[in-house]
Amino acid sequence: MKKQLSFNTLFMIFAIVVLVALLTWVVPGGEYQRQMKDGKTLVMPDSFQFVDARPQGLGAILTAPIKGFIEAAHIIVFLFVIGGAFAVIQATGAITVSVQRLAHRFAQKPHLQKFFIPITMLLFSLGGTIFGMCEETLPFVLIFIPLCISLGYDSIVGTAIPFLGAAAGFAGAIINPFTVGIAASIAELPLSNGMPYRIFVWVLSTFFMTLFVVLYANKIKANPRKSPVYDLDQERRKNLHLTTEKEEPFTRRHKWVLWSFFLTILLLVFGVLQFQWFIIEIAALFLAAGLIAGIIGGLTVTQITDSLKTGAKDMVGVVLIIACARAILIVASDAKILDAILYYLAGIISNLHPVLAAQSMFVTQAIINFFVHSGSGQAALTMPVMSPLADVIGISRQTAVLAFVFGEGWVTPVLPTSGVTMGVLGLAGITWDKWFKWMLPLQIFFFILALLLLIPPVLLGWH
Repeated sequence: MKKQLSFNTLFMIFAIVVLVALLTWVVPGGEYQRQMKDGKTLVMPDSFQFVDARPQGLGAILTAPIKGFIEAAHIIVFLFVIGGAFAVIQATGAITVSVQRLAHRFAQKPHLQKFFIPITMLLFSLGGTIFGMCEETLPFVLIFIPLCISLGYDSIVGTAIPFLGAAAGFAGAIINPFTVGIAASIAELPLSNGMPYRIFVWVLSTFFMTLFVVLYANKIKANPRKSPVYDLDQERRKNLHLTTEKEEPFTRRHKWVLWSFFLTILLLVFGVLQFQWFIIEIAALFLAAGLIAGIIGGLTVTQITDSLKTGAKDMVGVVLIIACARAILIVASDAKILDAILYYLAGIISNLHPVLAAQSMFVTQAIINFFVHSGSGQAALTMPVMSPLADVIGISRQTAVLAFVFGEGWVTPVLPTSGVTMGVLGLAGITWDKWFKWMLPLQIFFFILALLLLIPPVLLGWH
């Protein structure tokens, strides 16, 4: 009997590290000069010069993942803390019981269930478009997965609601400070420029993303066996006791745990909006939430610490993937080929018709996004080059900003080199290959939509 080949995401990512290292022996070295402006390190668009390449050998290949672990320490610590904190909350039983009760309520009022996905995805999309919600979706994945399974959907739907909901808003950014905000400032444009068209893009992005998830969810509800994660979800049903028809008692301790978690979410939103909290602050908040939940949930010290360790241990696999993904950028940067790639792509764009040039800017941003996953970091790298290039080829700088937002937003949810994407999938227990196959039709659709949405701004002289 033949053994079936299993997909191994970690091996694939490491193979890409090796491939990029081989490219460093072929692609010539080059670099732009950098300068500090308003606290941001920006490239100087006319400063590119070829330099001696630094081909990366075996030593660089082996050390890059270790450097990647260090450079991605913030997201790695975040995942360890989130995994541990939610394991403690899960151990209290409050999540399981509340999910059971919600499922029973929806079963009694099935007409309300059809609004569940559209409303929740709209809320996450608003978070993505207004304050750049991205990493903040990670904790919600652990809440929505059991809820969606209890409603007859699957783990993919539970992952997609917060993650793709926020991604729809991130890609259709209206005032997202981390993408359109920084890109517009680098392009020397007021944030209000082009806002009506960006609102139109956000509506389309949110509508089609939600429609895709709703159609898939309805298909799975009709036939659960069509789910790519059917076996995983069957195991989850047993572990969460979602197969029982009897409603478990909802104790006072369960209520206290849920109220403390609800307060945590309010503090999360307030901290992000008011104090610009990021990964470290959010991780500290959820660590506190986990400890408090354990105490008021009646867990012993041993149960709390064991849950923390178990939850963190479950994140080891995805942490290794994130470290290797970061290694790809390290190899390309150390070899000084990343700036050269940007330079060559900009040279190609400058010789195209304005419509094709705008579309090529989007493709270029998507390529650079494979290496650089920080919206602000990618803007600082590419927009100083793309903004003056837009002037030369006869399109508005606002169009160049839009191409950047599309390339950074709609492509990231499927990239195996994205720490957030792999973190979300790690928390969800979904392998990248299954996610990629599920996302591919949607990815193709949004790729085509991005190309089409870049045509009107060019033809109408959008500013």
